[in-house]
Amino acid sequence: MERGFMPRKRARAVVLGALLLACAGPALADAEKLEADLRALFADQPGELTIGDISESMLGGETRAEDLEYVSDRGGRVHVDRYVVEGDYDDPDRVVLEGLSVTEEKEDGQAGTITARRLVVVEPSRPVLSPRGVLADGLEAAELTAEGLVIERSGRTVLGTAGERARSVTNPRLTVERLHARDLAPDTIGSLEATDIAGSGESFGEIGDGKFTLGVLNIEGLHDLKSQAEARADRMELKNLNIEAQRLAATLDRLLVESDMSDGAGGLWLESLDLDLARMIELAPAEKRTRLRMMSNVLTGGSGQLSLDAAFDGQWEALDDTRAMLLGKSRVTADDAFRWTFDSETPARLPEGADPASYFAEVDGLDDVTLLGGEVETTLTDLGLFGRLPAVIATSQSMSEDEFMAQARTQAKGLGSLFGPEFATLLGGLVDMMEGKASELVVHFTLPEGDEQELDALADDPLVLPSKLSMQVHTR
Repeated sequence: MERGFMPRKRARAVVLGALLLACAGPALADAEKLEADLRALFADQPGELTIGDISESMLGGETRAEDLEYVSDRGGRVHVDRYVVEGDYDDPDRVVLEGLSVTEEKEDGQAGTITARRLVVVEPSRPVLSPRGVLADGLEAAELTAEGLVIERSGRTVLGTAGERARSVTNPRLTVERLHARDLAPDTIGSLEATDIAGSGESFGEIGDGKFTLGVLNIEGLHDLKSQAEARADRMELKNLNIEAQRLAATLDRLLVESDMSDGAGGLWLESLDLDLARMIELAPAEKRTRLRMMSNVLTGGSGQLSLDAAFDGQWEALDDTRAMLLGKSRVTADDAFRWTFDSETPARLPEGADPASYFAEVDGLDDVTLLGGEVETTLTDLGLFGRLPAVIATSQSMSEDEFMAQARTQAKGLGSLFGPEFATLLGGLVDMMEGKASELVVHFTLPEGDEQELDALADDPLVLPSKLSMQVHTR
C-alpha cells in the first residue's frame, strides 16, 4: 500500500461517520428544544410530566416524543402516545398527535374527557400545542384535522349563551369521526366541517333523555370566537339529522342558514323535517295524550307523521347611499295540512352613516331601519287542515259540525263589524276554507310611507291598520 492512501472501505466509513456526526448536531438540538418546550408548557401547573423518549430522524425533518404523560396534583391528566413535529422545528410543516387523551380536573365530583385517535395541524404558528386547546394562546394554522374525536363529561353541565335561558344536560357525550378546519386564527376560523357525529345526554331540558346522529355539519366564516355573546358564522349547513328522545322524535334532511348578507342575499332553508307525533304522544303524560292526539289528527289526518319544509329568503338592493330595497320571500309547507307564503318588497332608510354592504353583513335585526312604504302579500293555502277543523272543534265543544259552522260564520261577521270590512272578509275567508268553498286566502297590504314614530303608532293601534295599510283580502 502506498503511503498517504487508505483502503477504500475505510474511506467510505470515515465519510459516513462524518455525515452522521454532522446530522447528530442539529438532531440533538431539536430534540432538546422539543423536550424543553413540552416541559415549559406544563411548568406553571403543579404536577408531574414524564416523557418516554425524544428523538429526531437521522437525516432531520422529524422530531418526536413518545409516551408523553402529565398528571396534575388535582387529578387532571394529559396523555399522548406520539407527538411528532415535521419539517423545520422552528417553522414546522405539520404537528401530529396520536393517541391523545385529556382529562379535566375534577370539580364537585364532575370530570370531562377529550380523546382523539389522531390530530394533525398543518403549518402551525408554533411546534408545541397548548393542553388548554389547539385554539388557545394565539395559535394560527392553515388546517386542522381530528379523527376519532370523543368529548364526554360526567354529571350535570350547564349550557347556554349570554342573553338566553340557561339549560343543562347530564352526562353528555359527543363523538365526531372526522373534523376538518381551515384558516385558524385566535378569533376566527375560515371553515369547519364535521362528519359522522353522534351525541347523547340525560335530562336535557324539556325533551328529557335522548340521543342524536348527524351526517354532516359545515360552518363557514366563524367570527368573534373569543366572545360567547358575539360569536357568529356567515354560513351553516347540516345534513341527515336524527333525534330520538323521551319527548321528541324527528329527522331532518337539511338545514342551511346564510346570515352574511353583504353580497345582497341570505336566509334560512329547511328541507324535510319529519316529526313522529304519534310516538311523541305515546311518551307524553297520560293526562295530555287525548288533547295532543286531537291536535295530531288535525295536522296529519290521523297518520301521526308531520313533514315540514320551509324557506325564508332575504335580499337587498341599494337604492342610494342611505336607502335600500328589502325583498323577502317566505314559504312554509306542512304536508297534508297547509302552505303559508309571505312576500314583501319594502324600501327602507338605513341608520345614518351606514354602508349597505357593511350593515347587512352583520345585521341582527331591523330595529334601527326606517320603512318607507312598500308592498306585502301573504297567502294561506289549505292542503287538508281546514277541512278537518270543523269536526275536531265541534267535538271538543260538544256540538254538531253544522252548529259550529253557523256559530263561526256569526262570530266572523260580528268581529268584522268591530274591526272593519277588511277583517270581516278575512274571517269570512277562513270560514269559507273550513266549508270547502275556498282553498286559498290572500291578504295584500300597501304599507304607508312614514317615519318610525308613525309605524310605531300603527302597531299600538291595530284598529286603524286596515285603512292605513290599504288592506285587501280575497279568496280563491
